[in-house]
Amino acid sequence: MDTEYPPLPPMQTGIRGRCPRCGQGHMFRGFLTLQPQCEACGLDYSFADPADGPAFFVICFACIPSVLLGVWLEVAFSAPIWMQFLVTGPFMLATCIPPLRPLKGWLVASQYFYKAEEGKLA
Repeated sequence: MDTEYPPLPPMQTGIRGRCPRCGQGHMFRGFLTLQPQCEACGLDYSFADPADGPAFFVICFACIPSVLLGVWLEVAFSAPIWMQFLVTGPFMLATCIPPLRPLKGWLVASQYFYKAEEGKLA
């Protein structure tokens, strides 16, 4: 019994951590660990390989502002090292850790939606 599933946009399912096929099951078993399969529709997640994609996006969009904040603190106020740790450390954690899971979910859902697979020689 094969059920037909409508295509769901990766932004809708991936960001929420839901199954890219049915939109109901959970994609993650832990913070960043993928489930072996969807508990609702049985989709096998072995196709998913986001590799370092989420970390790359976080580095580009979150770590650079953190470094700029640290440099600004140093140049504008000659902040001592303890102040750098007190201000820049929490800012970096708050901007780098939370986006990892939604970004990974989005990349996995995009792989499913666009049927991305490893390249093959013809």
